[in-house]
Amino acid sequence: MRFNKLIAVALVALTVSVLGSCRGHQTVADSYANYQFPTTCVNVSPTGSLTVRSWGSGHNKATAIEDAKRKALNELIFSGIKGSNNPLCKALVTEVNARERYAEYFDRFFANGGEYRKFVKETSATDDSRVKAKNNGRESYGVTLDIDRSALRSQLVKDGLLSK
Repeated sequence: MRFNKLIAVALVALTVSVLGSCRGHQTVADSYANYQFPTTCVNVSPTGSLTVRSWGSGHNKATAIEDAKRKALNELIFSGIKGSNNPLCKALVTEVNARERYAEYFDRFFANGGEYRKFVKETSATDDSRVKAKNNGRESYGVTLDIDRSALRSQLVKDGLLSK
């Protein structure tokens, strides 16, 4: 009798875990919605493009995804993508305090609808490719992005922020 109850409980637990793993959309625990996840390098193409995983947050999905794009480019430009030894993931601008020194340029560059949008795009704009966390009216999304590093570098050279 006791053995049958144990088997029944085990079967129920197994069924719940299997059905729970079948969902397509991933959600991170609410406690992580305000955590700042680092941008990570997923792939580096020989053509100079990078595939990265970045997190952004905002009041809705669209602003969170745009925040993730800005964050990924900001990290690539000023600090490099952490956790990768690939030279293409290193910072483009190595000048100390460059963000502050060229604040007017980069404020325009990263503004809503700014130039940054030319150099970054989401690889797959489906909810299955995104990871979501939500807390206190803010949504955080982890998205996979393609960054055209060579075009970004060329633009920074053209605008006088980098030397050839």
